[in-house]
Amino acid sequence: MADVTLQGVKEMLLDALNLGEDWDPDEVGDDMPLFGDEGLGLDSLDALQLAVALEERYGLSVDEDKGAQVFRSARTLHAFISAG
Repeated sequence: MADVTLQGVKEMLLDALNLGEDWDPDEVGDDMPLFGDEGLGLDSLDALQLAVALEERYGLSVDEDKGAQVFRSARTLHAFISAG
């Protein structure tokens, strides 16, 4: 899926989690943590929603043991989708 851009991943992320009213894709730093107070502040429910969005949009599943690594930032999510 080489045609997926980092900007496109940010847009998908915000759309999948209904965060478009609070965040603009340009405000999401490439390496900004998706979870925790230093980043978007996502929680475990958001991770589940994001996993479902990945399955629906890209046909990709995230192994439970790799979730923390894949969902660390927009850049790591983009790398996962691109490698998919």
